[in-house]
Amino acid sequence: MEAPICLVQNWQEQLTLNPEALRILEKISQPLVVVAIVGLYRTGKSYLMNRLAGQNHGFSLGSTVQSETKGIWMWCVPHPTKPNHTLVLLDTEGLGDIEKGDPKNDCWIFALAVLLSSTFVYNSMSTINHQALEQLHYVTELTQLIRAKSSPREDEVEDSSEFVGFFPDFVWAVRDFILELKLDGRIITADEYLENALKLIPGNNPRVQKSNMTRECIRYFFPVRRCFVFDRPTSDKNLLLQIEKVPEHQLEWNFQVELKKFCSYIFTNAKTKTLRGGIIVTGNRLGTLVQTYVDAIHSGTVPCLENAVMTLAQRENSAAVQKAADYYNEQMVQQLKLPTDTLQELLDVHTACEKEAIAVFMEHSFKDDEQEFQRRLVAKEVLKSFLQSQAIVENSILKSDKALTDGQRAIAAERTKREVAEKERELLRQKEKEQEQVMEAQERSFRENIAKLQEKMEREREMLLREQEKMLEHKLKVQEELLVEGFRKKSEMLTNEISLLREEIETTRRKPSLFAQVLDTVGDAFMMVLPGVGKICGAGLKALSSLMK
Repeated sequence: MEAPICLVQNWQEQLTLNPEALRILEKISQPLVVVAIVGLYRTGKSYLMNRLAGQNHGFSLGSTVQSETKGIWMWCVPHPTKPNHTLVLLDTEGLGDIEKGDPKNDCWIFALAVLLSSTFVYNSMSTINHQALEQLHYVTELTQLIRAKSSPREDEVEDSSEFVGFFPDFVWAVRDFILELKLDGRIITADEYLENALKLIPGNNPRVQKSNMTRECIRYFFPVRRCFVFDRPTSDKNLLLQIEKVPEHQLEWNFQVELKKFCSYIFTNAKTKTLRGGIIVTGNRLGTLVQTYVDAIHSGTVPCLENAVMTLAQRENSAAVQKAADYYNEQMVQQLKLPTDTLQELLDVHTACEKEAIAVFMEHSFKDDEQEFQRRLVAKEVLKSFLQSQAIVENSILKSDKALTDGQRAIAAERTKREVAEKERELLRQKEKEQEQVMEAQERSFRENIAKLQEKMEREREMLLREQEKMLEHKLKVQEELLVEGFRKKSEMLTNEISLLREEIETTRRKPSLFAQVLDTVGDAFMMVLPGVGKICGAGLKALSSLMK
């Protein structure tokens, strides 16, 4: 993209999607690193995003008190340090625009920026103080605007750790910073400045409690936090009004240094956008996500993170089935020349093509927990073609049998009977041999299918375990920090959540029935669609799985 394009339009405070932007995303098959920036209007957000794109121009900067950017604008560029990745920059309209009538509109812009990004930049002015934290009150409303689970219990308050798995890393960019980075007489880093500002303040004053709530939410929702403090880019007001035209060497030295540190951090540390379960977000997946979220906002419901992932999975898995089936058909046409001399030759080609097709499906599918789509692939596509191929062989046998019956009328009765009997025995032996070959091919295919599925499920289980352990580590860290800061009661409130999370981790570690579930599911599939040996094999495996549970 040579220039940004509006992704989410905000017309008369109604959010709508730009179809052209979605078409651009659909063409991007690479993993994405998504950086979104939010903050009050007229605070220089767009300038930072242009520099991340390696340009001075791009996102509209404006030079008046009127908000320039409306909605959410997108700029997709090649990632400067990660090969085969695309850097997606999202610039949002300024929060707190006095021309707006509905304050909820700002909340949705903020929430969408959080949901879509892998690194979330909050841009503010001067210092991180009570006022700055109050202006960041949007973060405290995320739990009302977003739901993590599709169907929590009525009495269940959603655990903050559920959001941690979805939420991005957090970067606070403080602009026009004029203070010294010192604390208790010692020099501190910008990161230490942020962490000190996020410590809870004792007191029951409503303003303090409101400010503390913002602090708590930032600490709970965003385990990875960084801070950058920027000097004023120039003291010349005329240059400031047209800063996009100012050469870098004319900017204040300290501003240049911090700008390079900021860009370097984003390029090096901003992570690939990933959903729970290790699902890497590509361009077309990001398009599906933003469409799902905006549709939910329009319908008046709360966007649900889990539902968005399931919608994405349904769409992706259907496409994966089609890709695998198309691949199988293409390979069969290329590698097979009908009629084959023997059935074994046909079966060998089918087995090889089916194996590759299943690998294609595994590569492009995710969260097929009930193996619904894998069953569809085996039952309705590859196996259907295979059974149709068998029908060709069976028809050839019937034709031979019919030709034999027609020919016997021209031969003497006794001699014909003996010859016919021998031919029929030979045909029967050949048919039995072919059936054995079919059984062997089905069994090989079944075992390979099981092995691939087991391997994938084990990978997903390990990924889930890592995510749970990461959540536990985060909660323990927050609990310890609260205790050190003197908030014993708040620290103790996390004890129950930590215990429940530890139980979940142990349950994940002890899952002996994973392989049994694989056997059950695939056994069911084969019992439904396979003749003869398939049903026997399926029933046997289901019996075996029941012993393993």
